[in-house]
Amino acid sequence: MQIADNSVASFHYTLTDDSGQVIDSSEGREPLTYLHGTGQIVPGLEKAMIGRAIGDQFKVEVAPAEGYGVHHPELMQAVPREAFQGVDDIQPGMQFQAHGPQGVMHVTVTKVDGQTVHIDGNHPLAGQTLHFDIHVTDVRDASEEELAHGHVHGEGGHHH
Repeated sequence: MQIADNSVASFHYTLTDDSGQVIDSSEGREPLTYLHGTGQIVPGLEKAMIGRAIGDQFKVEVAPAEGYGVHHPELMQAVPREAFQGVDDIQPGMQFQAHGPQGVMHVTVTKVDGQTVHIDGNHPLAGQTLHFDIHVTDVRDASEEELAHGHVHGEGGHHH
């Protein structure tokens, strides 16, 4: 069976950046399992998975626009420290939820400069080319319940 819309696929992966540094990997864990065609993995990887079958091993390079998006400088802002009420020790790398015009967004503190906190609303991997090393371990038809719920059930997926 080949991966297509409404199939459930499982795969092991190693994700690296342009310099070959490992960003994430399923090594030592269960494979990632997802419902194909529902946007549960980045678009460029989902496109590369189409037609793959159990045992397939391949590498794919995903451009920022098909991964976590391009980097938007306008999502980098300097805000007053008092916007972080209840947080005494603000450090670079800390992540918070902020409310913006499009709703809730996640921001990362990039720098603290006196009473000013610099934040970045971009995904940490925005603007980066993603290099995936993939090994497909399973492909099956999704159940009616999985299709109705829009996600995988059982082993490797969601448990109700």
